[in-house]
Amino acid sequence: MRQRRWLELLKDYDTNIQYHPGKANLVADALSRKVGMIAGIKVEEEIICDMKRLDIKLYEDSEIWTIVENLNEQTEFRLDEDDVLWQGTRLCVPNYATLREALLTEAHSSPFSVHSGSTKMYHDLKQHFWWSGMKRDVATFVSRCLICQQVKIEHQRASGLLQPLDIPVWKWDEISMYFVTGLPRTQRRNDAIWAVVDRLTKSAHFLPIRKDYSV
Repeated sequence: MRQRRWLELLKDYDTNIQYHPGKANLVADALSRKVGMIAGIKVEEEIICDMKRLDIKLYEDSEIWTIVENLNEQTEFRLDEDDVLWQGTRLCVPNYATLREALLTEAHSSPFSVHSGSTKMYHDLKQHFWWSGMKRDVATFVSRCLICQQVKIEHQRASGLLQPLDIPVWKWDEISMYFVTGLPRTQRRNDAIWAVVDRLTKSAHFLPIRKDYSV
């Protein structure tokens, strides 16, 4: 869009555009650069505070603690002199929502990341950080990004309109069902209800079941 605006501005002028490479522009200094180029120098105070609390949260994470207790049995993980856990050259991030959210936001929305897709964002993050389920968390974070939803091109074919189901010819020819869970446990150890509804007459049967029933 920025290039398009410049083209719209310059198209009415008789101009001769000459490319001047950045490495030849020796007189340029930081003040003449775009603001976005130096925005990454700013470090949010909240991130610094989260990093200071990393040691505490590291050992509150049961998965991290299990790894630390079994360091002698494997060589993939190691503790440095500051008792920080690493997987090879990647920093292990504990299950601390605020810190992980800050890392995901920085990797996706900073001036240098330009809202990359989940695959690229995951490959960039995993070069420096590790936590269990990182790929899933990255995909979920990107799918919730409002800016990406608004501006990125949709490559899939447009889906059709929702169509109503045909009306059944006879009662109990077609049924719908759902489960009600989280109920108090009865004397027969039932804690859920299986509801079966006839689509034509809307009559229903309610069957007491247990949530851990298997098919």
